[in-house]
Amino acid sequence: MALRDTKPFDTYRGRFLSVVTGPPILAFLPAVTLAAYWIAGETALILVALGLPVLYAMTGVVGSWSGRAGSARDGVTGLPLRDGFEAILEQIHEETEVTGLRSACYMIEIDDYRQVVERNGQATGDLVMARTGERLVATLRNGDTVARLGDSRFAICLSPVRQLDLELCIQLAGRLQSAVEEPIAVDGTGLQMTACVGFCPRSRAPSGRAGEWQGAAAAALIEAQGVGPSTIRAYSADMHRRNQTRSDLREEAAAALENGQIQPWFQPQISTDTGRITGFEALARWLHPLHGTIAPNTFLPVLEEAGLLERLGEVMLFNALTALKAWDAAGCDIPRVGINASHSELRNPRLVDKIRWELDRFDLTPERLSIEILETVVSDTLDDVISRNIAGLSSIGCRIDLDDFGTGHASISSLRRFQVSCIKIDRSFVAKADRDPKQQQMIAAILTMAERLRLETLAEGVETVGEHALLAQLGCDHVQGYGIARPMPFDQTLDWIAAHAAKLQDTPQIGRHTG
Repeated sequence: MALRDTKPFDTYRGRFLSVVTGPPILAFLPAVTLAAYWIAGETALILVALGLPVLYAMTGVVGSWSGRAGSARDGVTGLPLRDGFEAILEQIHEETEVTGLRSACYMIEIDDYRQVVERNGQATGDLVMARTGERLVATLRNGDTVARLGDSRFAICLSPVRQLDLELCIQLAGRLQSAVEEPIAVDGTGLQMTACVGFCPRSRAPSGRAGEWQGAAAAALIEAQGVGPSTIRAYSADMHRRNQTRSDLREEAAAALENGQIQPWFQPQISTDTGRITGFEALARWLHPLHGTIAPNTFLPVLEEAGLLERLGEVMLFNALTALKAWDAAGCDIPRVGINASHSELRNPRLVDKIRWELDRFDLTPERLSIEILETVVSDTLDDVISRNIAGLSSIGCRIDLDDFGTGHASISSLRRFQVSCIKIDRSFVAKADRDPKQQQMIAAILTMAERLRLETLAEGVETVGEHALLAQLGCDHVQGYGIARPMPFDQTLDWIAAHAAKLQDTPQIGRHTG
């Protein structure tokens, strides 16, 4: 005998129970008590008016509403905190399981929130979070839940509805992101923030508990942050595998630094006047035995999470100076090598002594080592240790190169205070500059400023002959990018140097001509 399908009955039963045991029942209590009065008079009215609250209190129904009311709330935004959100998520998870209604869980995190606090103070950070919370609430419906889970992270759970497909979820993610990224007025100026969004529709959530649904949304957020600022990602089943790989890499990172899996690859920099090599930049690469070559934007955050950026700096410095000595021994004319200094390295009070000791150990003069520092570090730093380290490295003779110039807001006084030798124009200004007049104007303005300050200039990300020729004509001193050569392991540099020297004999010089 065939069994009767009970799913429609379960659906209607779930909806009925969600009404009679949830906050909506409050709307019917006056009608119930009035009906009791009409049917049986004052005695029934008193029994119903007093009995129903006692009944709900004894059965614990009222206590189950506390999650949606939000017991503990954030002092800055007034939103529920993690415990309250998880209680609500659990209820909606169960409700959608029974009723077949649809929902979604969102995770939103403000990009670079810590830098905003360091630069502008905690009061500004609190203002940003308060305004962000207000905007998220205003974008959603009254029944949706917004909570603050951390310093810069918000969580959202949508109240169950009949229709909610992936396209609608993506559209809502875009509206939430746009609302968050509207400028925030701070002391008469607009502070522009960006945010990453990860979300998981209930229909896509891993089977099991509500915590796995929340974890899926968090995994989507991590995926979005791995791509870059202002990114949106929806949860997919293979994200768990990628996140597991990230966790495995974190565990392997320390060994990779010690056994040589993480090593520098070298990208040449050439003069626009002569075409000769003016240096190499050492760029970290992880050659993993199972995963192959791992991109820096994948493993550098892993090293940062593991607290290994300082150790990476030591490995890069040692191998860069080793390469410089090897080029000297081979008779190659390589004036200098550049290494990137991370924020954590620059906060080490012994950094200058460490680099001086390594230079003495290799018998190399300091001017042959360029320390590349992000413009954002120079413009944002309020740390006396960082300031002393940059000034100290300059005083012993190391070159200070300002990396990604144009992406921050370094002042002219900062360029002088830190005795910057060269500014590296960010690739965002270089891309398609030979075809974009506005890009050309920006580059010309940067080069004019640098010339007045007697600073050298290097353009990053040069990919075409047209870009190279334009930069030379505008007066940029050096170029670097795939149009010159891709980063290469040390054992390939000697052949490239020889091939480049041979090519110079047949190549006409471009750029500025003096004399």
